[in-house]
Order: sequence, then structure tokens, then C-alpha cells
Amino acid sequence: MERLPRLKTSDHYPFLLLHVGTNDTAKNDFEQITADYVALGRRIKEFEAQVVFSSILPVEGKGLGRDRPIVEVNVEVNIEGEMTYSEREPDENQTISEVFILVGFSYLTRLQILLFLVFLVIYLVTLVGNLLTILLIKLNPSLHTPMYFFLLNLSFLEICYTSSVVPQLLAHLLVEQKTLSIAGCAAQMYIFTIMGLTECCLLAAMAYDRYIAICNPLHYRTIMSGQVCAQLVGASWTIGILVEVAQTTWIFSLPFCGSNRIHHFFCDIPPVIKRACTDTSKNQIVVLALSVLFIMSPFLLIILSYICIISTILKLPSVEGRRKAFSTCSSHLMVVTLFYGTALFTYLRPKSISTPEGDQLISLMYTVVTPVLNPIIYTLRNKEVKGAFRKTIGKSISSHNQRN
Repeated sequence: MERLPRLKTSDHYPFLLLHVGTNDTAKNDFEQITADYVALGRRIKEFEAQVVFSSILPVEGKGLGRDRPIVEVNVEVNIEGEMTYSEREPDENQTISEVFILVGFSYLTRLQILLFLVFLVIYLVTLVGNLLTILLIKLNPSLHTPMYFFLLNLSFLEICYTSSVVPQLLAHLLVEQKTLSIAGCAAQMYIFTIMGLTECCLLAAMAYDRYIAICNPLHYRTIMSGQVCAQLVGASWTIGILVEVAQTTWIFSLPFCGSNRIHHFFCDIPPVIKRACTDTSKNQIVVLALSVLFIMSPFLLIILSYICIISTILKLPSVEGRRKAFSTCSSHLMVVTLFYGTALFTYLRPKSISTPEGDQLISLMYTVVTPVLNPIIYTLRNKEVKGAFRKTIGKSISSHNQRN
């Protein structure tokens, strides 16, 4: 602002061109740059001028480290090439009433098609892998046990979880206008958060199942009856639905204003709350409290279960017995590590180390990568599932030969 020419109220400036320099984009935080230039536009609105921002375009060969902040400033500041400030009070903002624009991976302009193909292949593998897991468990009586009942529900959750995000991501990679209605954004957040919290609770139920199987094997069938398993799954769904419906409804009751651009590839909680007009510090505290209570509580139950499991395994006299006992829970432990590792880092890390690009990469881990790895982990490391798969294929071939 200090470098602006001294404007006099008696002068008339119908048009002002403000340039975003490379020093700004190189030294300052992206969101701080945006806030500074928006504030600058409001500061000079008293002269009834139309304010247009320009910035230097990315230079080929300079690398994403230089290009990304420049592209993001362009995307945020140059809304259809201009920002016009009308006669209104300085503390008022334009309300967002129709759509959000999901910026996502817009800065990777030359990689849109490649990203589309990679995510499409991963999504199809995720669907096929989890559907095969569900079919194998349904078709093979040998897999009608509590552990595989939970795995069936986990596979269904993973299909819903990734399908709430990836199809919309794929569509946006093929179009320039990456818009999503506020209602669509809310629907996506409802599904995504419900599935995510339900999975947290379900993983805790699966850990309890492994605890009973290893620490109290003689009473396993009595304790883990069909009714108990159904109650654990039902409780997981009930907690997920009640908590996340309340939280998401509360988030979308907030007024949204200012820029309608969300620097993410889907409607996750932190970037959406940033678009709220009101002071969201209390909202963020509540979101953090809910995350700690309903994400950390199942996680602590899982840790306690595995402390007991490992303690019991180490007391077994034979090496072979310890190996077999550990193999029954190793797949679940790997899935828990993948899911909770990324989720905890996303929602409980300090805001000071958060960047839009980093947030998106971490989100890819739990929305795209983890769902495709789960069926692979449970099938490649599980002799029962591989045996059931061979048996099902053998029956299918035999049935086909008899018909011919």
C-alpha cells in the first residue's frame, strides 16, 4: 500500500491495475498474499474504481516450487480476471450462496489427463478388490466367522468412502470449471465423514475381536456371537451417523462469504470452515475436540487391545505358536497404521505446518491409496482368503464345464 501513488479524493480513477510481483509470491504465504491484495482492493474502493489484479504467469522450466504460489495467487485473486468492489461497508463480504470452486490440482495443468488415468485405474482396482472380498466372504461358508464379518463391512465402507470423493475428482480433472454446489459439497462431506468415523469405530471392533481370539480363545465363540458382532457393527454406524450428521449440519449452518475457491480436491472440513464469514476459532476447537474424542478414543482402544495381544503372544512357549498368533492380527495392524497414521496427521497436526499442497497429498493417502491397499493386504497375507478364492474359481470352472 505504501508504494501506491498518493490518491486524492478529488481525483477519479475508473480503473486501477494492481500487479502481484514475484517477490510477494516467493517470500510470503499464499493465503497472506491473497488477504493483503483483497484488503488493498477494499482500501481503494472509496475512489469508485474497478480493481483488476494481474500477476506473472508461471515460467516453463522453473519448477513447481516457483510456479505453484504464482498459479495459486492467480486462481484466488483473478476471479474471472477481475475483482470489482461495489459501494458497501468495508467489513462486509459477498455471501457465497450457490457454488464452491474446488481448486484441487489446477496448478498441474499439463498433468490433468495423466492424473485422471492414474486415479481412474486406482479407483477401479479399489472397487474390484473390495467387491471381490465381499463376494468371497458371502459365497464361502468357511469365512462366515466374526473376523470376516467385520472385514465384509470394512470393504463396503471403503467402497462408499472412496466413491464419495474419487468420481468427483475424476470429473474435475477433465473440465476447466471445477465447481460444486454448496448442497453437493454438504452431501459429499456428510458421506465422507460418516464413512470415516464409522471406519474408525469398526477398526476398534476388529481389534477387540482379535483380542478375544488371542487372549481368550476358549470363550471366543461364546463372547463373539453373531448377535454381539451385529451390535458392534451397528454401534459403529450409529456413532458415525449421529456425530457426523450433527457436525456437518452445524458447519453448513455457518455463513460463507468472500472467495468461493476451496484449495482442495474435495469438501473436507478444514478448507470449508476457512470460507466462513464469522470467527471460526470456536468452531475449529469443537472440530478438534470431536476429532480427539471420536477418533482418538477408538485408537486408544486399539492400542490397549494390541498391548494385551502382544503381551499374550510373547508368553507363548513355541516360536511357531507366536508366529501363527501374530499372523492372525498383522493384516489388521497394517490397515490401522495406514488409516490412522494419515487421519491423525491431517486433523491433529499444528496449523503452522499446514500447506494446501501438503494437505492434498496427505488426503490422497486416506481417500485413494488406503482403500486400494486394504483388500490387497487382507488377501495376499491371508491363507484362508486365498484358499477360498481358489475354491470359488474351481467351482466356477467346474460348473461351467458341466454345462458344456
